[in-house]
Amino acid sequence: MDLTPADIESRILWEQEGLLVFDKPHDIPSTGRQLDDPDCIQWHLMQRQGGMVWAVHQLDADTSGLNLFVTRRELVAVHHERLRSPNGTKTYLAIVHGVPEWTQQDVDQPIGHVDARSLGVSPEGKAARSRFRVHSRSTSHALVEAKLLTGRTHQLRIHLSWLGHPLVGEEWYRESPCGAHPRQALHAWRLVFADGRRPEVLVAPVAPDLVALAGRLGLDVPD
Repeated sequence: MDLTPADIESRILWEQEGLLVFDKPHDIPSTGRQLDDPDCIQWHLMQRQGGMVWAVHQLDADTSGLNLFVTRRELVAVHHERLRSPNGTKTYLAIVHGVPEWTQQDVDQPIGHVDARSLGVSPEGKAARSRFRVHSRSTSHALVEAKLLTGRTHQLRIHLSWLGHPLVGEEWYRESPCGAHPRQALHAWRLVFADGRRPEVLVAPVAPDLVALAGRLGLDVPD
């Protein structure tokens, strides 16, 4: 994905005391295979800073929204701990197939390898907890607020699929890959910190492609 310095600057939501909060677009990963890989947000921020930048957490290439970076290595552990529940509450927006009968649903299903290459719900996996709340419904889809209470790889995607409501655009955790949208409809929307330090609340505007998708499906998007 081609990002100009102006694009990078416009997507910085917070910058203070070594913390950079970035509104990541889809179709680009948080970090690359190597430090000189230009196809990642880390590289672009390193060019801006003129030095090393570390990712506090990762977002899938196709997931948009809040992504935290730091300019000093020792801050990785500090802000990683801030992100952990109950110090921090991470809320995503997900557009899913089907219309849930429930309004709120907690999922406490372990996640691990189900075969040599694939992750999924597995009794031998690591503990994983997610909380889902339906924000809006149409006749065939729903927009769901999803909270991560743990941080396993692809946790929300796997838990939503396990519930029978995989993401629109889901390629891996759906029996037949969904081609209704060119990427998984998942956005890292809101962070609330409970440790008394700033920033206390961070919000990344819903990505335009997901706003358009929600409109086509008759779903309301939160402010």
